[in-house]
Amino acid sequence: MPSPIQNPRLLLSHRCLPLHFPPNPFPFPPNPCRLVHRSAAALSPQPAPTPASQNLAIAAPPSSEILSIRESLLSRRRTAAEIAAEYLDRLRRTEPQLRSFLHVSQTAMREAGEVDRLVESGAELGPLTGVLVAVKDNICTADMPSTGGSRILGSYRPAFDATAVRRLREAGAIIVGKTNLDEFGMGSTTEGSGFQVTTNPWDVSRVPGGSSGGSAAAVSARQCVVSLGSDTGGSVRQPASFCGVVGMKPTYGRVSRFGLMAYASSLDVIGCFGSSVVDTAILLSAISGHDRLDATSSKHEVSDYAPQLVSLDHLESKPLKGLRVGVIRETTGEGVDVGVMSSVQAAASHLEQLGSIVTEVSLPSFSLGLPAYYILASSEASSNLSRYDGVRYGYQAAADELSSLYGDSRANGFGPEVKMRILMGTYALSAGYYDAYYKRAQQVRTLVRKSFKDALDKNDILISPAAPSAAYKIGEKTNDPLAMYAGDIMTVNVNLAGLPALVVPCGFVEGGPAGLPVGLQMIGAAFHEDLLLESMFLLTTLLASRP
Repeated sequence: MPSPIQNPRLLLSHRCLPLHFPPNPFPFPPNPCRLVHRSAAALSPQPAPTPASQNLAIAAPPSSEILSIRESLLSRRRTAAEIAAEYLDRLRRTEPQLRSFLHVSQTAMREAGEVDRLVESGAELGPLTGVLVAVKDNICTADMPSTGGSRILGSYRPAFDATAVRRLREAGAIIVGKTNLDEFGMGSTTEGSGFQVTTNPWDVSRVPGGSSGGSAAAVSARQCVVSLGSDTGGSVRQPASFCGVVGMKPTYGRVSRFGLMAYASSLDVIGCFGSSVVDTAILLSAISGHDRLDATSSKHEVSDYAPQLVSLDHLESKPLKGLRVGVIRETTGEGVDVGVMSSVQAAASHLEQLGSIVTEVSLPSFSLGLPAYYILASSEASSNLSRYDGVRYGYQAAADELSSLYGDSRANGFGPEVKMRILMGTYALSAGYYDAYYKRAQQVRTLVRKSFKDALDKNDILISPAAPSAAYKIGEKTNDPLAMYAGDIMTVNVNLAGLPALVVPCGFVEGGPAGLPVGLQMIGAAFHEDLLLESMFLLTTLLASRP
């Protein structure tokens, strides 16, 4: 009989009961009520916590923290200043162990006061009014440093907001701070930051994933309400899986990249983290849309995703009837942990119970995606990062000659992973090897796109694990970069194809003081984010309502 933490129930609740976990070395654990993964016994009412366990009792969160904040402000039950103070207090107490943030805003409380005056005046409130949002530090903010996690930009303060950040402010959001990341987004653990190593709120001895590990950990530990990350090869989805939160990678072009520090321009997208599908949908709606400052920004119509997520009272017994779901065969075999696979299989079984038609689908080019991705991403990085030369902005080494200035500034400013990827990319683009590497990788990318198109012609959505394993120990793969790169196998193909993907928690495996979350990845056709959000909202809401 499986242990309670391996009981195959889909997590992510919108309405759940208090849980009581065994002692945790991290004094303010992530809110596990967002994650319903428990036996029937655990669903029964829990006794009041004893004084010894008082700090472990987690109150049940609302279905949407964003909507709850909005209702609190409109009803005058709480002020924006009170809400901001609560989050900032939690951030201050947990940050010494988590190290999610590189910079915390000094103006958050003042902005919250301005929100309260706005509410008192009876003015119309934006969809994110009073909501504390964290932003990954490779997304530019005019009032805070934007380092990209790199020493070479340690003192850089942009003169502008990224388009996504500007839209957040226009929607009423309060930017609470800038989160840690692997340098320029190059990594899968957030150990590659030029400043500090972020830890996983579920077990502080483990990595939060990367490169958006700071943004995922901040939402998981409730240091903020929602957050922005960037996803080049899985940098939103893998941390979402490791930290037990919802992570959304939109279609390439859905969200403007203006103000996002370029890593691999044909792959980079800005994505969203939230504690629920609803919050993620609201955040995505706020930042999506065409932007004349980004030539790759799509003019495709943007839906208001949240209203499409119907309430539990309006659901049928088979709300997903007829939905064609394909389980990607190449993601279920060797190399995937047994606990991860059992959680994904359980999720597929629940989809069938809700009316979906679940079949296995093969993507023949799937295994080719990982090497093609690293060739293409490294090649684009070698070009994009040439701008950091010590002359225009960022760190500048003292030198007597221009060539020494360039070389010393880059040698001292970049970390080892960035240097390695620049060298790999420069090699792949060199005259003698362009056809052998870069050109062939582009050909593989075409095959990957075709494989996904064929699969999505026959299915509405595709599902797979978000990562081959749960979060691993800090330092475990530092000296084995190939093993770390292999962990991206589940996610990189989606970026090569430019498709949207949503990750939600779908189970637990053993490890840490309270188990380690596992993520389910759902992939849809281009610009069909609404279908992914609707399907997962229906699934998680129905499961949370069942005895």
